[in-house]
Amino acid sequence: MELSTKTKKSKKKMKKSKEDIIFNCFNYFFFFLITIICAYPFYYLIINSISSNELSALGEVRFLPKELHLENYKQVFQLKGLGQATIVSIARTVIGTASTVMASAFLGFMFTQEKMWKRQFWYRFIVVTMYFSAGLIPAFITMKTLGLTNSFWVYILPAIVQPFNIILVKTYIESIPRSLQEAAEMDGAGILQVFFKVILPNCTPILATIAIFSAVGQWNSFQDTLIYITDEKLYSLQYLLYTYINQANSLAQMVRNTTGSLSNIASVATAQTPTSIQMTVSVIVVLPIMFIYPMFQKHFVKGIMLGAVKG
Repeated sequence: MELSTKTKKSKKKMKKSKEDIIFNCFNYFFFFLITIICAYPFYYLIINSISSNELSALGEVRFLPKELHLENYKQVFQLKGLGQATIVSIARTVIGTASTVMASAFLGFMFTQEKMWKRQFWYRFIVVTMYFSAGLIPAFITMKTLGLTNSFWVYILPAIVQPFNIILVKTYIESIPRSLQEAAEMDGAGILQVFFKVILPNCTPILATIAIFSAVGQWNSFQDTLIYITDEKLYSLQYLLYTYINQANSLAQMVRNTTGSLSNIASVATAQTPTSIQMTVSVIVVLPIMFIYPMFQKHFVKGIMLGAVKG
């Protein structure tokens, strides 16, 4: 009897009121609407890149693709130097992200060590760089003096030390119990052993967060190529596609301002419009990051929360 009464009471507790049901329905609808709003721009890019270029340029492709074709991707992938630029972008993203994550992790760890020489001075020295910048021309002169212009390492070295990332890691490490490091030191572990075997394995969430920031920044960057690189072999994918968009816009403008003497150029412009090129290039640039982000998503929120608030 007692068990049956308890089960009845638990069932009553589990029953939701009308207000709860209405609230849940509103929540589901609201977040579904937010999801649609966030996802639609990417969907819009994709359907316009595979639809008729003429209809896309007129803005008639909004919800469903029309006159499907993959000619845009075929022509973009035939762009000269695209393979080399893809290798450069992948290399800078992988090497740059790994370097930034390791440097941020080690510096963040060292700034938590009281025995570090002039710890507070060096920490404040790095943080100050978040608020002051010399500007573009001094930065270019510095890179040229160091011999980094027209060098692959101009993509990597300036981005290794990121003050914001170091602050996140430092705050996160301070939330890890100090007793773990003390126990390792009592067993004879040195500073590097403590870092690699104790601290680093416990910093996965914040390191994954920094990896996302760094990877997205490295993959999307093209201004450093514009400023520091003139060697075509070192062009990044984003810069190459950016120049291709500019060339397509110039070509389309030329066709609009020219009469039938350039009929062969007009036929090319008919196959490729500035709108179709922009849509196709945007999809090519965005898709890799869209596939990488879900791999780190489970660590993202935890890393941001614990790295931003001590304890």
